[in-house]
Amino acid sequence: MLTSIIESIFCCLMGKTSSVVLPVESSDGKPADGYEFVEVKPGRVLRVRHILPERPATTEAQPEAGSSVHCKRKITVYRNGQLVIENLGDVLHAEILQCQNGDVEQCSTVEVELSDYTTAPSSPDPRPAPPLPTSDQQKPAPPPRCRRRRPKRTVLIDTERCISSCKGTHPDVALFFIHGVGGSLDIWGTQLEFFSRLGYEVIAPDLAGHGASTAPQIAAAYTFYALAEDLRAIFKRYARKRNILIGHSYGVSFCTFLAHEYPEQVHKVVMINGGGPTALEPSLCSIFQLPSCVLHCLSPCLAWSFLKAGFARQGAKEKQLLKEGNAFNVSPFVLRAMMSGQYWPEGDEVYHAELTVPILLVHGMFDKFVPIDEDQRMAEILLFAFLKVIEEGSHMVMMECPETVNTLLHEFFLWEPDNSKKDRVTRITADQTLAVSTGTPKVNKPLNK
Repeated sequence: MLTSIIESIFCCLMGKTSSVVLPVESSDGKPADGYEFVEVKPGRVLRVRHILPERPATTEAQPEAGSSVHCKRKITVYRNGQLVIENLGDVLHAEILQCQNGDVEQCSTVEVELSDYTTAPSSPDPRPAPPLPTSDQQKPAPPPRCRRRRPKRTVLIDTERCISSCKGTHPDVALFFIHGVGGSLDIWGTQLEFFSRLGYEVIAPDLAGHGASTAPQIAAAYTFYALAEDLRAIFKRYARKRNILIGHSYGVSFCTFLAHEYPEQVHKVVMINGGGPTALEPSLCSIFQLPSCVLHCLSPCLAWSFLKAGFARQGAKEKQLLKEGNAFNVSPFVLRAMMSGQYWPEGDEVYHAELTVPILLVHGMFDKFVPIDEDQRMAEILLFAFLKVIEEGSHMVMMECPETVNTLLHEFFLWEPDNSKKDRVTRITADQTLAVSTGTPKVNKPLNK
């Protein structure tokens, strides 16, 4: 660590920046080990790990029909900061870990506050009740008439979504893995190998300035919108008919963006330690607001802090995982620009509540970056959300507990809703309606005494 600090101070005094890793083309012009380099913009090249399994052309498996789910929601935002979500259609509930199909049920109204993570009061404009009269002869005064609230914004969602099981043998399924700040596609190494062996087509890009992608020396290249456009280009290049997005930390916001932009192509979403459904806004009091030269001197301390906060244990195994995953190995300029560019005012609670795609929320119990309250808040806002907490995991849970995460993800990919309960209730209701309309007499059987 002392050598790194001395080198950092020397670079600051000499005015030099850290070297940037650029993509290197293979000698035969073909991608090696599934790595490709995609130019999303002139001079902006991203490294992409693309593994396409070999499938016989004559024995392609046909995708299953799946189950149709009625997504109907009324989202109302009031001027006092209250958000009221009325679920008028189907809502799914299931135990993902036990591979049980989700029951389709009706859900009650959800009322939350936009300002914080506390539960909203029953009335957005509460008024104290008048005191009761002391005399017994006088009648109590009637309750005050509540003034009708005027909504600031109302969003109506009424659509049908077909949710089916996604197997590795289905040629129309693709998995996209998106990392967060300071990471790289290498943090998904265990997941990429696991699902590619199962026959899935997997795609994992390096964000700009991360891994082996180019690192432009301009802060505007690392805003949320610039990175989102990069991932939009990657998605349009590799997308199939049914696509599953898996994001970690900051990468969850890009998964939400793509799911909102391409609702017909995004089939399911996995959010790993992504935080609450609030709009992104950079912190003005963060250490990452310091100049790049100062961050360069502090880079060894920042890497040690990330190791301490990102893993539940800080042993030799975790250090090796951090090194193999090429995580937190970015230049101070890129790190500062990434943290300062996290501005996305559109991604608020209403934006997340509009999603109709099934979402699996995975949270590490010992995560020191994202509290569990935020993922619980996300589960309340989303329409089809399943929250799974891994007790022995932290922020880098997919590297700490790869077997558990892979099992959860695979069961979620294979999951599809069960409409048998809804069909049974609908059939009983229809039979009762028919009996009433035809005037069928009701026979009362005598009780046996």
